[in-house]
Amino acid sequence: MKIGELGDRCDVTAKTIRYYESLGLLDEPERTASGYRDYGDEAVERLRFIRDAQATGLTLAEIASVLELKGAGERSCSHTIALIEAHVASIDAQIQQLTDARSELSRLAERANSLDPALCTDPNRCQVISDRVD
Repeated sequence: MKIGELGDRCDVTAKTIRYYESLGLLDEPERTASGYRDYGDEAVERLRFIRDAQATGLTLAEIASVLELKGAGERSCSHTIALIEAHVASIDAQIQQLTDARSELSRLAERANSLDPALCTDPNRCQVISDRVD
């Protein structure tokens, strides 16, 4: 199949397919006599895997590492689990940072509701954000 058909079947653009080839995520396909790329069904499976792996949050470099193991005939499960666990830890850290930011913003909003706007006369700061009195 030509690159456009492969893209249609996997819901990606031809440009994306060429990019994945340049990174080594997809093997360089055979060429027709007229020079067109000619993909087999294995390219569909590979491209769908890449797309699905990206949807889980894996980077292209991480996906390449999984595919490299598979290409060498090795099992990739423990490697993939480690990648996923690292992403979970990263998300947990982001959630904690967002929770902390939300708490701080809630504190500021609560404080702001108790302030008198008429007392906000400093031209260089807002009393809602900075309660410092010099």
